[in-house]
Amino acid sequence: MPDYQLWLTFGVFMITVIFLMWRPGGLNESIPTSLGALLLVLTGVSSFAHIVGIFGIVSGAAVTILSTIVMSIILDSIGFFRWIAINMIEKARGSGFRLFWLILLLCFLMTVFFNNDGSILITTPIILRICSILRLKMHQQLPYLISGALIATASSAPIGLSNLANLIALQMVGLNLNTYTQMMFVPSMLGIIVMTVLLFYYFRKSIPKVIHHFPISLQSPSGSGYHPLQTGDQETQPTDSAKKVDWWLFRVCIGIVVFIRAGYFLAEQWGIRMEVVAITGVVLMLAVRWYRTRTGLKDVITQTPWHILLFAFSIYIIVDSLHRAGMTATIIQWMQPLVEGGNASLIAVSGLMLTLLSNLFNNLPSVMIGTFAVTDLQLSDTQLHLAYLANILGSDIGALLTPIGTLATLIWMYILKTHHVRVSWKQYMKVTFIVIPISLIVSLFSLYIWTSILY
Repeated sequence: MPDYQLWLTFGVFMITVIFLMWRPGGLNESIPTSLGALLLVLTGVSSFAHIVGIFGIVSGAAVTILSTIVMSIILDSIGFFRWIAINMIEKARGSGFRLFWLILLLCFLMTVFFNNDGSILITTPIILRICSILRLKMHQQLPYLISGALIATASSAPIGLSNLANLIALQMVGLNLNTYTQMMFVPSMLGIIVMTVLLFYYFRKSIPKVIHHFPISLQSPSGSGYHPLQTGDQETQPTDSAKKVDWWLFRVCIGIVVFIRAGYFLAEQWGIRMEVVAITGVVLMLAVRWYRTRTGLKDVITQTPWHILLFAFSIYIIVDSLHRAGMTATIIQWMQPLVEGGNASLIAVSGLMLTLLSNLFNNLPSVMIGTFAVTDLQLSDTQLHLAYLANILGSDIGALLTPIGTLATLIWMYILKTHHVRVSWKQYMKVTFIVIPISLIVSLFSLYIWTSILY
């Protein structure tokens, strides 16, 4: 690659990362990545052959993630998330501590059953609305908001389906979903459990012991974006629409989500591609909803973030160009002597490297760069998988040190801003610099111990 192309590639990467983190005026993340990728294509840095290869790697993962978001839109349209939010307040039974654990459980489950970005989009407005209904002061809201965001993002580690970067990199290292889950579920869950306990300990004095319950009711199941609750005097008594909730539709749609989630793992046994399973789930849910409510496709078409396809494709073009420009070769030279000390040092170096890269450049391009690096280290299959899994722990947990570390936390900060809730970097990092390093170390150490037992 000529020198001018090398400098152009590094320049495009840095400018793209800056705009991804800054997002002036709520700039869609696909715009800077698409413009950067287009520039690299027009200048010959990325050829047609590269683009075809990249499409084959990225398309399946992007369609799978997009399908899970469509499923969440359908569930929102039948009132599922509104129902969850109201029941969480009811189940808390006046206890702020119980509400804290319920919110973290909600954030974990939303990420596991959908994905981390979708979970942030769903749960953040729910938490904000709950705080508004309970009339909590700002210092009382922080434990729920910050803890919910951290758990929602970190919970993409246990299974490979909950994060776009995880899915793309999974294919690059030749690791299937079942093996990924077998190797990763226990170590990452131990890290998440430690994180949860540390968050509770950190915020224990700020969480209100008693929350005042204000009567609320379930509204019409017709969706209205990601704002599951409405407040006001008219909500203090049950409404007719609350009595007309189609519980059969609720149960069938949830059943489809669970069936499809399990279907990803079963399909691998039969050689069925993930995106085929994902699209099947969307079609089933749309058909069931139409059968019961005669609701068409308008909300799905208008609310689905179709730009994810373009975003995934264009960011990969940029990272692939960066790889061919020599950035990963530099990383390999730095890693090579450090990883020769065995699996423990390999896991530690890979996880810490991705933590550093993610907090400097955001985790999506970083995990791709890290995956390129470990695939070129000439490792055995088992070592390659260990290095990749350590990369994921660094990019899903270690990246939470700063708000720019993950796309999910950037989305979270933007949602808070649009709701006129200010959480400063200082407030955020006072929590993460205590909680995240310990959680990451526990996860990496657990990965070493767990995989030593398995192999």
